[in-house]
Amino acid sequence: MGRQDLADALDDELGKRLLPPTAVRALGRWLAGSGSQYVTGAGGHAVEYVPAHWSDIEPWPVELPERSRTGTARISRDQVAASTRGAAERSQWSEALVTSYVWGQGRTGYGPHRLKEILAEPTVDDALAMAAATLRGEGAVAAYRGLRGALKGLGPAFFTKFLYFLDQVYLLDHVSFPDPAADAPTAPRALILDQRIARVMRAHAAGVGADMALPSASDVAAWIWSDSGWSHHRYGVYLEWIHSATEQLASAGIGWPGSRPDVLELALFDGVWNPAS
Repeated sequence: MGRQDLADALDDELGKRLLPPTAVRALGRWLAGSGSQYVTGAGGHAVEYVPAHWSDIEPWPVELPERSRTGTARISRDQVAASTRGAAERSQWSEALVTSYVWGQGRTGYGPHRLKEILAEPTVDDALAMAAATLRGEGAVAAYRGLRGALKGLGPAFFTKFLYFLDQVYLLDHVSFPDPAADAPTAPRALILDQRIARVMRAHAAGVGADMALPSASDVAAWIWSDSGWSHHRYGVYLEWIHSATEQLASAGIGWPGSRPDVLELALFDGVWNPAS
């Protein structure tokens, strides 16, 4: 079998196995304890940032604090979604990117410089507008494919945040995106994929591959779940897996919110379950 054949076989097995009992128990304990605030959704998940650090960023969303503020501020997923809603209503896609980027970077110092370079790209507005239209008409995977490599410096870890919040706005508030006559995508909804989540998926895939006696299981898992640069196919595999795993958790009797796969995404990001342990 070639490496791609091995990868396909591993993806197929991952789709069947989903979360092992140890993961279900760990996630159940988290939801009953420190994660109890997310029992109805991930909207309250907030990060800290310093508005003054973003003083060179334009356009600055009107929903965010003035950048003269030198102290820390907090911004939640619900607040990002609200700001994204306003930007979408005004067709100000760069504003939507700014809000999700600020939330994603938090207090990391190099974020403002990188974002300023991205916003300086001459095609930024067109690329983001096209992504919004594609998300509205064709779904998350197609929108991901369109944004991958479209803007220098904007990688999947951050443009999936942009897509996630945009999709939340569409799902919850029915904002009219470009081409409003298009049918809404049925599934799966956009979710965030970054390095930390990819590493959880890599460890899980390596374990599943070893259990099925797949040749070079660890190498194959490391190839398909690399630290960055994931293909649109890989993003689609991730979305299908996490939506299916959410259904598994919802039927496990632990009170998991079945309609909110972003709660599982958040739990994986926070390291609630470590497949390598």
